[in-house]
Amino acid sequence: MPEKTAGANSPRASASPERPALLHPSSVLRLPSSVSRPPSSGFTLLELLAVIAIIAVLTGIVIGVGRRASEAGKVARAKAELAALSAALESYKRQYGDYPQTDDNAQLLQALIGKLGPTRLALSPAGRAQLEAAKFTIALTAAPNTPVDPFANASAVLLDPWEQPYRYVYKTGGTWTNPSFVLYSIGADGLDSPTLLSGGFIDVAPAANADNLYANRN
Repeated sequence: MPEKTAGANSPRASASPERPALLHPSSVLRLPSSVSRPPSSGFTLLELLAVIAIIAVLTGIVIGVGRRASEAGKVARAKAELAALSAALESYKRQYGDYPQTDDNAQLLQALIGKLGPTRLALSPAGRAQLEAAKFTIALTAAPNTPVDPFANASAVLLDPWEQPYRYVYKTGGTWTNPSFVLYSIGADGLDSPTLLSGGFIDVAPAANADNLYANRN
């Protein structure tokens, strides 16, 4: 029989598998540098200075408003305390026939807690207190931040919201025609011209008395 020759259909004649094509580095898509690295968005020096200036102005406004609110609160408290002291003095007069005759804050307090009579004589036994002392700031003039017990220390005084003693005057010499007492706070400026007009009346003319707060006056 004739021999078969190797043909295209012979297993030995099968083609070798193809290899995948490789991309050359130069053919890879590159993004523009403007896309891969966005520009910086930092503040300039002028912008920072402008922001600092705005913050400083706003801080000043807040502090100013806070101070005014604080002062308004102190004024309201002083007026309320003057009204309470006036009521206590009227109650004292109803019980003893007159107001405490003194210009001394410590003696005023001793009278209102029932330890002194109108002419500054000690009451024995002590009388009824006309004042709720616990509702006031009571201390020594030399140590306004150290509260003291007025029943144990006769030098204790009544302090206003600015840590100054309340001023009180009644029948302290001369002709007193004022039907009432003089009671006031010297206010936030701490200044006072204490000289009274003839008869024991308040003199509001001096500049030092401009912010004084008086009892029984609008």
